[in-house]
Amino acid sequence: MDNLKIGCYIQHLRKTAGMTQKELAEKLNVSFQAVSKWENGDALPDTGLLLDLCDTLGTTADKLLNGGVFAARERRLMPLEEVTEAFRCMEEVGRLLGENSTFFTGMIEGINEKMNMDLLTYLKDPVTREVMYAEALIQGIMEGRTVDMDEIRASFQNKHMIDVIQSYIDKAGADQ
Repeated sequence: MDNLKIGCYIQHLRKTAGMTQKELAEKLNVSFQAVSKWENGDALPDTGLLLDLCDTLGTTADKLLNGGVFAARERRLMPLEEVTEAFRCMEEVGRLLGENSTFFTGMIEGINEKMNMDLLTYLKDPVTREVMYAEALIQGIMEGRTVDMDEIRASFQNKHMIDVIQSYIDKAGADQ
């Protein structure tokens, strides 16, 4: 582990959150000197504080301990086939349990509310269904997953969606 890299990342996240060292220290019940030592690379946060620190700074322990870079295991491939299967499985819940099932309606209503959309309507249309696949892939890319652009180009009809996915891949690569 690179203490200085971790410290710089903690400092970056703290400043991005608009907090002073003292404010972060108060949230974690430590001294501002402890936060200063972390940021200077002189010490690492105690393991007992790690999860609270990550929650406060909006990151993961894995990313924090890698100085802001996703670990290699997080960069696993997200096959388009798995994305399409996930959407098929959501639809299958309605078929298997009934479209009026509390499980199905709760799942769909939760997605609709969180994403401000009508998922079932979007999934009925091939064009908007592809947009949903792209959104899922983009979210995966933003979380450190990789995608096979050859697979995307061969499967997607919408060139704009292909370009958008590629732009997120490029941005993720630049952030590494």
